Amino acid sequence: MNDASNPHRRTFLRNASALAAATATAVPFASAQSSADPWQRAQDIIARCSRPPSFRNEDFPVTAFGAKSCRLVAATSTWRKVQWEVKTPAPGSHDCHPAIAAAIAACHQAGGGRVLIPAGSWYCKGPIVLRSNVHVHLASGAQVYFSANPADYAKYGDIDCGERGKLVVSRWQGNDVLNYSPLVYAYKQTNIALTGADWTSVLNGQAGVPFESGDSSWWGWMDRRGDEVSAATVNPLNLPLDAVAPGLGPAERALIQGEHPRWNGDTRYLPALSEAGVPLARRVFGVGHHLRPCLVEFIGCSEVVMEGYQAVASPFWMHHPVDCRNVRFSKVNMESIGPNNDGFDPESCDTVLVDGCTFNTGDDCIAIKSGKNRDTQFGPTRNVVIQNCIMNSGHGGVTLGSEMAAGIEHVYAQKIEFRNAHWATDPLGSAIRLKTNMNRGGFLRHLYVRDVRLPNGVDARDKRGKPATGGGAIVTIDCNYATGDDGVRTRPPSVSDVHISNLRAGTVNMADGDYSCYQAVVILGPVAASFNGPAGTAILPVTNISITDCDFGTARNAGQPVFLHNARNVVLKNVKINGRTISETLS
Repeated sequence: MNDASNPHRRTFLRNASALAAATATAVPFASAQSSADPWQRAQDIIARCSRPPSFRNEDFPVTAFGAKSCRLVAATSTWRKVQWEVKTPAPGSHDCHPAIAAAIAACHQAGGGRVLIPAGSWYCKGPIVLRSNVHVHLASGAQVYFSANPADYAKYGDIDCGERGKLVVSRWQGNDVLNYSPLVYAYKQTNIALTGADWTSVLNGQAGVPFESGDSSWWGWMDRRGDEVSAATVNPLNLPLDAVAPGLGPAERALIQGEHPRWNGDTRYLPALSEAGVPLARRVFGVGHHLRPCLVEFIGCSEVVMEGYQAVASPFWMHHPVDCRNVRFSKVNMESIGPNNDGFDPESCDTVLVDGCTFNTGDDCIAIKSGKNRDTQFGPTRNVVIQNCIMNSGHGGVTLGSEMAAGIEHVYAQKIEFRNAHWATDPLGSAIRLKTNMNRGGFLRHLYVRDVRLPNGVDARDKRGKPATGGGAIVTIDCNYATGDDGVRTRPPSVSDVHISNLRAGTVNMADGDYSCYQAVVILGPVAASFNGPAGTAILPVTNISITDCDFGTARNAGQPVFLHNARNVVLKNVKINGRTISETLS
């Protein structure tokens, strides 16, 4: 493996823990901590993230470096049984990747400025890689179509992994990995921006369009077809654990592998490498593997702006800042309903503002994360404000977890419309959702939510008596999430200090009545039977939860609109459910 071209990467590969942010132990906003009003801290975060970025006043149009607009033709985008007609660059279209890369390089070398992508359709056979002090701007009517060819994202990385390709440092569902480059990428850069003039400024990942080779699509990697290998099937490239981690004893190896028959499929093998202590330099995926890249991923960056464009058809998570500081994500529209198409996933980040965004996603709208298994070196995610957003569809609206092994704290959500616009065909699962398990552990604390509306409620379909942990409750705390995915379950989570106020839910007219949800609140604390660590380890209940001045509308499960397990000091004050006002403390 040759990484000589980038000394920062050499540092990462020698010792990933050296990249842990110094702020992982520091707690900013000290003045807000001492305030009686916890929302003062939110105001400080908003003020810090709202400062306008500063770039040199010079434009670098990509057309000056050879970019040419392309002609579009009809194509079909597919996710399982759903198909719809889209546009794609005509075969043989001019590749604008060299021109965009050259414009970014010239801008960076000049000390910064704006790389301008003008109106038109631009075919890009490779990633857009941002550099410090570079602002990439899509003009009104500018549409970037990223190629539907995985090989194009294993050509330009600065870590040469031989037949696996030239890869980049990435993180996939909470685990560090050398993998295909995200379609828009930055690593350890400062003062960067990705913006659009309006929602006709489009980043199109083309994830449902057939690969140019004709054999699958990014979204198709989720599913097995015949004998082909997919992300979840056994991959013969993944060596046995005793070959990659010979120091493990038989019992430890068996615990890590678990009992799943396809434990060495890519999606389970990478977490196993983390549990086994295999260093990043030996977690080589890329060509021959099926871990889809994010649409936008920034790692170890500071002073970051993503603003004013539309994101469409992402291969995987749509926006994934990791170990970033001072991030503003505003006025972005997300239209991507494929697998794992979360809208915005800040991971181990500090000081983040999400403002004025619209989400129509195939998974969680927002999912706050902080690493999984032993990959916790970047510390917790903290100091996040989410406001003025619209959530149309997705598994959860504002979600914390599930990959949150390093913890999440000080998250504020306000003035949000969980619109659930597609309630009849693709409903929003939950509005406020916290999820973890005995593997992902970590802590969730100091979550504040206020002034939110659910005009169409959430998924109100019949759950046949089961607690609505996977969707159907307006507020969900699930500490037993997806336990079958994790063999090692030795890290009990800690969940406390969640405060929700002024929530209003409306109903929708379903075939058998008007409902806002299946259940109003589900709190499933840690389940002791799931734990397989040392005897005597404390399994803490969920505690200090308050829900105040809220109207949850009409729950379908009128006999049990609130479900609790291993939870204490759950305070409901002036809470209306099914027309009844409740003020009591539950445990």
